[in-house]
Amino acid sequence: MKHRIVVLGAGYAGAYAAGTLARRLSPADTEITVVNAVPDFVQRLRLHQLAAGREIEAPKLADVFAGTGIRLRVARVAAIDPERQIVAVADADGGGDLGYDTLVYALGSHGADRGVPGVAEHAFDVAARPSALRLRERLDSLGRRGEGGRVVVVGDGLTGIETATEIAESRPGLSVTLVARGELGARLSAGASGHLREACDRLGITVLEHTVVEAVEPTRVLCADGTAPASEATVWTAGFAVDPIAAGGGLEVTENGRIVVDRTMRSVSHPNVYAIGDSVYAIGDNGRPLPMSCASAGYTGRQAVEAIVGRLTGGKVPHTKMPYYGNHISLGRRDGIVQLVDGQGQAKPTYMGGRKAARVKEGIVRMSLWATSHPTFGLPNRRHRLTAAPDATGEKAVAYAEKAVA
Repeated sequence: MKHRIVVLGAGYAGAYAAGTLARRLSPADTEITVVNAVPDFVQRLRLHQLAAGREIEAPKLADVFAGTGIRLRVARVAAIDPERQIVAVADADGGGDLGYDTLVYALGSHGADRGVPGVAEHAFDVAARPSALRLRERLDSLGRRGEGGRVVVVGDGLTGIETATEIAESRPGLSVTLVARGELGARLSAGASGHLREACDRLGITVLEHTVVEAVEPTRVLCADGTAPASEATVWTAGFAVDPIAAGGGLEVTENGRIVVDRTMRSVSHPNVYAIGDSVYAIGDNGRPLPMSCASAGYTGRQAVEAIVGRLTGGKVPHTKMPYYGNHISLGRRDGIVQLVDGQGQAKPTYMGGRKAARVKEGIVRMSLWATSHPTFGLPNRRHRLTAAPDATGEKAVAYAEKAVA
């Protein structure tokens, strides 16, 4: 009987892992099934651009996996039962159960309202394609009024910064406000923080620092200091959360629901389950938890693949690199920041900014899409390791950035 591998989720982590496993393992011995809620590959790194009005490619997963032997099941994961080694799925036909021998959990994350009243009812987000398209429709309607409109972006993390600058640049007729809980760019170097502030000034973005949002209403945002900025489109980017499916299935998880794994991305409570991407609580080479990011998806996915292949073939299980190089931030389409960090995760004094940084970010995004769209690129014998595999994590682009910054 073939060894059944089921991959839950086909985002950056899941699609990469499934494709690489298909390349590395013989189809005579293994059967790989990917379960994903939608039929398309979603470029989450570009959803803020989609919301602002840019057309973003969404390859069909059936085309991505064509010729790989991977079975695609378009369905929503309803539950997992790691004791019985079963995944319950729901689809248009009613769903059913999928059995597995090895499970790769890559369901990712979604926007989190943090319990703030009104967020679920009145705010938009860019954590998924449907919600990004809803925001786009709202921005379109504000633009058609001919008198502008007021947009408030809550959250000064990377997503909030990229969303605010993209909207401000793409839709100059709108008034954009960015609400920061602390100091804007606090995790950046002094030079990068200054560059970010200059970009906000250039794009006409109003920045409210040290401001806590207590509620979101249809036409305004209520803040703890008593202010209430008017808003006809509130965009919530103040955090992400994972689905409770892993915790509900009895896997050992952290307080926020991320799966606890060993160094090979294998669940510490259920050894035939591997977790990758935003869903996993993994410790990087610097001894700190890896952040939810595309780069982390690549690193954790690569480690899980090596572990699965090694264990199924009786080979060595290596420890692959798990670094955290830094952040690449787009500030509209012609500006950006590449901020590298040291071994403790602190921003290095130097940074790259401007058009060159924007090109690095664009290169990383394009590289990630290419690697996902070519899952079995390499040697014809899929049981052999491909030593010249495409760099799905963007390491080459980051290496270029580090050299340029230095």
